Amino acid sequence: MLNVRQIATEIVGREGGFVNDPDDPGGATNFGVTIHTMRRLGLDLDRDGTVSVADVRALTKAQAIDIFEKHYFEKPLIAQLPQVLHATVFDMYVNAGSNAVKILQRLLRDMGYALVVDGALGPKTIGAAQSAHQTAPDHLADAYGIARRNYYFRIADRRAASRKYARARSGGKGGWIKRAEEFISPRYHLTDQQFQERVSGWV
Repeated sequence: MLNVRQIATEIVGREGGFVNDPDDPGGATNFGVTIHTMRRLGLDLDRDGTVSVADVRALTKAQAIDIFEKHYFEKPLIAQLPQVLHATVFDMYVNAGSNAVKILQRLLRDMGYALVVDGALGPKTIGAAQSAHQTAPDHLADAYGIARRNYYFRIADRRAASRKYARARSGGKGGWIKRAEEFISPRYHLTDQQFQERVSGWV
């Protein structure tokens, strides 16, 4: 198992460098760190009194790793989840914030645990995740990854502008789906045919 620093480093590599896609609600982003996150943390790197796109551009890879480790792993208490969930929930938290926890909470509710879906890792959610792992130690990470993949599909179903993140220009799997499947056992990956059937209703 990778440690948190190694996982954070992989996430930064997965996120890539600076982008400012008008279709991305996250806005200007560098190494996966959005301008909104930098404003929330007060990261005025050029010390001009405001956190702007210039500050996002100036962010280093090492700074991004530090931000993810502290604010996207330690503070949300992901370390208290079963270790098999660390990498996938951490990666999803970077990608979608507290929705990463909501996905887990909905999954655990579907498994019979009485939880409030609030996006926060408290004692009940952590305890339910630990219990679920003890019950099905070889399946929890896959179940979460599949739920995560379905979350991306639902976003793209509702928002046409987001479909380019789920389906590549070639018509195959886009970045969102590939990212989710990095944390799913190969036997649960969608085949090309299954993927095409799933997105057949998209324009």
